[in-house]
Amino acid sequence: MKRKVLKIGVLGFLLLGLVSYFYWVLPVWGIPFNGQRHGNPPLTPAWALECWLWEDDVNTSDYVDELLRGYKENDIPVRTIILDSPWSVRYNDFEIDTILYEKPNQWFKKLQDNNYRVVLWMTSMVNSFSKDTQIKDSKDWYGGAMDNGFLVKSKNPNKWWKGEGGFIDYTNADAMHWWRGLQQNVFDLGIDGWKLDGTATLFWSQLGPIPIFYKRTSKGFMTTRTYMDHYYRDEYRHGLTQNPEFVTLTRSIDRGFHPEGFSPIDASPVNWVGDQKHEWVTDQMILESGDEKVDIALEGIQGYESAIKSILKSAELGYNIVGSDVAGFSGKTIPPRLYIRWTQFSTFCGLFMNGGHGERRLWKRTEEELQVIRKFSWLHTELVPYMYHYVITAHDGGKRLQTPLKRGKYHYMFGEDFLVAPIYKDSKRRNIRLPKGKWRYFFNDKDLHEGGTDIEREFSMDEFPVYIKEGAIVPMDVKRDYTGLGDLDSEGFTTILVYPKGDNSFVFYHTDTVGETKISYSTLGKKLKLSLDGTKISHILRVHSNSVPESITLDGRPIEKGVFWNYDDLNHKLIIKSGVEYGKGEYEIIF
Repeated sequence: MKRKVLKIGVLGFLLLGLVSYFYWVLPVWGIPFNGQRHGNPPLTPAWALECWLWEDDVNTSDYVDELLRGYKENDIPVRTIILDSPWSVRYNDFEIDTILYEKPNQWFKKLQDNNYRVVLWMTSMVNSFSKDTQIKDSKDWYGGAMDNGFLVKSKNPNKWWKGEGGFIDYTNADAMHWWRGLQQNVFDLGIDGWKLDGTATLFWSQLGPIPIFYKRTSKGFMTTRTYMDHYYRDEYRHGLTQNPEFVTLTRSIDRGFHPEGFSPIDASPVNWVGDQKHEWVTDQMILESGDEKVDIALEGIQGYESAIKSILKSAELGYNIVGSDVAGFSGKTIPPRLYIRWTQFSTFCGLFMNGGHGERRLWKRTEEELQVIRKFSWLHTELVPYMYHYVITAHDGGKRLQTPLKRGKYHYMFGEDFLVAPIYKDSKRRNIRLPKGKWRYFFNDKDLHEGGTDIEREFSMDEFPVYIKEGAIVPMDVKRDYTGLGDLDSEGFTTILVYPKGDNSFVFYHTDTVGETKISYSTLGKKLKLSLDGTKISHILRVHSNSVPESITLDGRPIEKGVFWNYDDLNHKLIIKSGVEYGKGEYEIIF
C-alpha cells in the first residue's frame, strides 16, 4: 500500500512538473532553448554612452526645449533626449501629435543641428482604445488591422497599461510591410532609436481568468518568450537598415521576472532595468512569527538598491551597456542626497539616463545637486573612450564593462581598472573591500593602498567610493575643469591617465570608428618608456609621479619643459601635451 501511494505521489509530482514546464518555464522563459539568447552584445555607438535625458510629466516640444536650454545654460552635458508617451496621435501609429510637438519636421531638424540624438518610445501594440492620446477610440483602426491579418489572432483586445489592443504579427510579411510603412514617417525625421517598452511580456491568451502564454500567429502558435525575441530583435535590426548607428533601449533584468533577461543580448545595444521609485531601498514588509521578525522585500516596489541589484545581475548574465533612471522613475519627490548618489553610481555604468517623473531641471533644485550632478555628468562623458573599449571587446567575445565581485556588497569592476562600491543607503560611510593588487582612491589619488584589505571611511557628497588600479591606462575625452582632469583647453585632445607599474598596454578604439591606437608603457628603474602606436592622436598624458622628471624625449628628441610638459606638484602629475605631429610616438622619461 505504501509503495502504491509512493508511486502515485511520484507520478503526481512528475505530472505537476510537466504541466508547470509547458505552462510557464518553456513559454515564458524559453528554457532550455535559451542559449541562442546569450551571444555577444552588439556594437553600441559611442553617442549612446553619453548622457541621456527625459522626463515623464510634461511631454511637449516646448518643455523639451526648456529642459535642453536649461541644461546648456548650466553646462550640464546631454547627448540624447527620449520622447516618452504620448508623442503620437494614437499609440504606435507613428504619426507625430502636432498639438504636443509643433512643426515636427523643423523641430527634429533643429535637434539634429544642435547635435542631439532622439529616441522615441514605442510598443508592439495596435490599440482599439488608448488612454491618453489625441485619438482615444481606434476600434476601426484596430479592426482593419485584425481583418487584414496584421495582428496576432485574438478574440478580444488585450489590455495593457496604455489601453487595449492587439500585437503586431512579426511573422506576417504583409503585416511587416504595413508596420514598417507607418514607422517610416518618423525614420524620415532622422530618429536615432526606440525605447522598446515591455508589452511583449503580456503576449498571452485567456482561458477564463487563467493566462495561457501562447497565441496564434500567421506561422502557428507562438510562445510569449519567442514573441519577445521577435519584438526586440526585429525592431533593432530594422532600425539599423534606416540608420547604421541606430539603438534600441530595452529591459535586461527587472525584478527577476525574466531570469534570462527580457531582450536577447545580441539585440541589446543599450539596456535599463525597469521602473524604480524615488527611494533608497526596496520597501520591506515585516512578518512576525512568535518572537522572531522576518524582513521580506516587496519586489514590486523598487528603489535605488533594487536598481543596483538588477544592473549587477544584468552584468552577470552578459549584458554590457546597462543603467537605470537616475533618481528613479516614480514617486512624490526626489530626495536630494538620493539624486546625487544615484547619479554617482550611474557615472560608472554604461548607460547614464537622467529621467522619469519629478523635477529634472537641476537649476530649480538645490545648489549642491546642481554642482555635484554636473561634475559627475561630465565625468561620465569624459569616460566614453574608456567605456567604448569594452563595447569592442564585449562584441568580440571578451571583457564586458561591468564585472560583479564576490567580495564586498555590490562591489564591481568597471572595466579592468576601476573598483566601484556604490553607496546604497543614506549614509556617508562605506566599507570597501579592495581586491588584490595596489589601488588609489580616484578622487584623491596621492596615496597607495594595498589590496586584499578593508577600508571604512566617509565619502562627502561630491565624492564616491571608486578606486583605480595601480598600473592603469585610461583614455578620456576631457573638455571642462569640473573633475580636475583638465580644462577647456583639453578639448580636441585625448587625455590619457597613466599610473605606471611594471608593463601594461591598452587599445584605444577611436569612438569615431576610424582607427585605433595602442597605448603601452614599460618601467625599468628610473626610466619610463611610453608609446602610442597606430592612428596618431592629439593627446595629453597625465602620468602619476611622485617626482619631477630629469628629462623627457619624444622619438629620441628632447622636449622642452614649460612648453610641452609640466609637473603638477600638488597632484603629483606629469602632464605632457602633443598634437599629431610626432613620429613613432615613443616617449622616454628619466626620473
